[in-house]
Amino acid sequence: MGRQYYEEHALTLARHPSETDERMMMHLLAFVLHAHEALSFGRGLSTEEEPALWRKDLTGVIDLWVEVGKPDEKTIRRACGRAKQVCVCTYGGPGADQWWDKNLVTLERLNNLAVMNLPLDGSCALATLAQPRMQLQCTIQEGQIWMADGENTAHIELMILKGASTPFGQ
Repeated sequence: MGRQYYEEHALTLARHPSETDERMMMHLLAFVLHAHEALSFGRGLSTEEEPALWRKDLTGVIDLWVEVGKPDEKTIRRACGRAKQVCVCTYGGPGADQWWDKNLVTLERLNNLAVMNLPLDGSCALATLAQPRMQLQCTIQEGQIWMADGENTAHIELMILKGASTPFGQ
């Protein structure tokens, strides 16, 4: 609602054999947070040259590069050099906190990088919504996220660890 974006998206989420419901749903949440007609899933796990999600303009310039999980800082620095805006969506409780503490000093210098964290209870709540042929509705307002499947609702709140200091579009 805060972005004034109201659309329906029919998505096919392919789950890698090593992937959990929690990770798959984090990819879906990352899509929802950055929803746009030109946003698409990258090959992610199968190649280091593509992110979890990205949005390119008509000339092929990467406007947005989104990583999910705990990517290494080298990957993030490379993404910041290739894309106008980079966002990392972490999750997983203490592991995500340790990742941020380890990379904080290096990542804070990257002006086009935003980092957000979904606390463990939020990612677990999202995982409970994972079903074959799921139909979900999502509302985002003032940092609060509600994702529902018609019977169950997950209410989650992302923590912004780092906002991009370079506004998107510049």
